[in-house]
Amino acid sequence: MLKMFPKTHITIAAATSVVVAAAILMSPSADVEANRMAYSLDLDEGTVKASGKPAPRLSEKPEPAADKTPEEATAAPELASIGSEPQLPEALDTAAAMAEVSEPVLQWQEYKIKSGDTLSSLFGKAGFNDGIMLSVIHGSGEADKLQRLYAGETIAFATDDAGELAAIDLQRNLLETLHVEKTEDGYSGETVVREPDVKPAFASGVIDGSLYVAAREAGMSDRLAMEMAGIFGWNIDFVYDVRKGDRFEVVYEELYLDGEKFDTGNILSARFINRGKEVIALQYTDSNGDTDYYSPDGSSMRKAFLRTPINARVSSSFNLQRRHPVLDVVRPHEGTDYAAPPGTPIKAAGHGRVQFAGWKGGYGRTVILKHGDNITTLYAHMSRLGKGIKTGTKVKQGDTVGHVGSSGMVTGPHLHYEFRINGSPRNSRTVKLPDAKPVPKSEMARFKGFAEQQVAKFELFRQNYQHLALAADE
Repeated sequence: MLKMFPKTHITIAAATSVVVAAAILMSPSADVEANRMAYSLDLDEGTVKASGKPAPRLSEKPEPAADKTPEEATAAPELASIGSEPQLPEALDTAAAMAEVSEPVLQWQEYKIKSGDTLSSLFGKAGFNDGIMLSVIHGSGEADKLQRLYAGETIAFATDDAGELAAIDLQRNLLETLHVEKTEDGYSGETVVREPDVKPAFASGVIDGSLYVAAREAGMSDRLAMEMAGIFGWNIDFVYDVRKGDRFEVVYEELYLDGEKFDTGNILSARFINRGKEVIALQYTDSNGDTDYYSPDGSSMRKAFLRTPINARVSSSFNLQRRHPVLDVVRPHEGTDYAAPPGTPIKAAGHGRVQFAGWKGGYGRTVILKHGDNITTLYAHMSRLGKGIKTGTKVKQGDTVGHVGSSGMVTGPHLHYEFRINGSPRNSRTVKLPDAKPVPKSEMARFKGFAEQQVAKFELFRQNYQHLALAADE
């Protein structure tokens, strides 16, 4: 009977019988659970890929196959799984396990920086010597900025399993962190800045006693109250002019991180009614990126200069015939001295650039600012310079340029302040201060459109606030 079939057919039949028999012998019983992953074989690329689904249990019924199109029915069948015992899954599992094990586990030590702390002392607390410290600050990127420490900041050291320094985080504030990390080429640093979510908020209050009490009752922070006083301070004297019944309304920024409010930002717009007179201020950023406060008609809300750069008593007035307290000779006193505790912040009297920052003979630690119209201001005898203050730095009115000290030829801690026009000293307490410049004509059309939108938004906030207040009363 075998002679009735071609030799080729006999060979194929025999091979098929062997395959079927092997499959029967290798098939597990119905009680055995199949957990093996199915792997598809890409014949074109010669690669094996996990299908992403486990093979069905043998005791379960297979899911019915979806209806196929005629083209799919006639297509060549795909090889969906490999019947032989695969080694690849074990290799993949082993690689994944090794990756998890090799992931470094860092131990962090965190310290709050206090006055008097040095980078060396902080490294010592964390268990690292000055040699490690030097290798860090001499690293690449911004690693050297680790040397600039300020009280109140937080520094954290990360140690790996081998006890070596792996990373450092110097948190300047909630938004800014200097991150230094060990790499194959040494230590490298970069500043990481988080962007908060900014939402507008509205506050309204009526003055019964003081501005600050009314602001607190309205839910405003003391910083916002001071900012509001600074904005309106050129038009309203908050010591003598404010009366019971005066009102204020403010739209300001609230800052959020991860959905939680952590601080307030700038005042966006505000209205103050003093003795029935309304004053409105709008924050506006021009096309050059400069931000200031203006009335809706484009006039500046401020003077070009603060009358005094520090809130303190005058200990020595401007006097060109004064006898010097240390040298005991008549020497012109070309500025005004303000007695204040060491460390008291000193404000920039006006917008400008730092012309000089450093030690200046008998003046001690000094900052000189160059303003427009050939005006310069000088701040002397400081204990230290303000954060970021150096020659060429651009400053705004009210920025901290330094802190009160007793450096140079002095008898005690104070600020020596000079106001000069064309190099000649003037009495800063009596000189006529120039007005700040209004919105330039080239910006006026842009500003007018902005002002109309802001006033409309302000009114909408005010109306919504009134409706909520009425609903709460009911």
